[in-house]
Amino acid sequence: MIKRYLMAGFLLLCLFPWSALAQDQKLSTILDGIRKRYGLVPGLTLTYEREVITKSMAMLGPQVKPEVASGMIHYKSPHFLKFQQETPSKEILVTDGNVLWWYIQAKNQAHRYSSHQLSQEVKLLGDIFQGLRGVEQSFVILQKGEDDKGALILEVTPSPSWGDIDHIDLTITPGSYHIQKVEIYNLLGGLTRFKLGDSIKEERFKDDFFKFTPPSGARVIEE
Repeated sequence: MIKRYLMAGFLLLCLFPWSALAQDQKLSTILDGIRKRYGLVPGLTLTYEREVITKSMAMLGPQVKPEVASGMIHYKSPHFLKFQQETPSKEILVTDGNVLWWYIQAKNQAHRYSSHQLSQEVKLLGDIFQGLRGVEQSFVILQKGEDDKGALILEVTPSPSWGDIDHIDLTITPGSYHIQKVEIYNLLGGLTRFKLGDSIKEERFKDDFFKFTPPSGARVIEE
């Protein structure tokens, strides 16, 4: 679960200059459009919906409906990220770049992860949100074409390979360069899909917004 959220955090915003990675002029145009839509803001908030589809669910077809989680994503440069899940249950995933907390309200339970445990994830997240610094050594980006509604699809593959992630597809609205979906495919045939709201609110967050203190009586689990 943590890995799904973090990988989405790395790629679902994909907000900054990708043009140095693109040899193809059309791909360069797309990536520059993403930068112009999302880049250079001090912070942002947007809505999301998340679906997790296992390989067995995919084989059973559309009659099996995945559970949908929804909430808000908040980001502040260079490495502050916060997911506030509202449905089906309230959860918070937040990092200030040093410590990551995952709080499950129904259980009053907080998992704490150190920066040492998450060094690869946190570094990559910071690279992406600071203009993809050094990310040309981490991903191969290809334009796959369009979906049945004319949206552009980019395939992003970690290079070298990273854990159980096979590749990530980004679905992008042509012209406005809104990132509609981030689909994370794993090596076992499963899929985690994030659908992003098209309304983005620019923010100037207070210093303590990305800090977390477990509520009174919460069980704290050191991971």
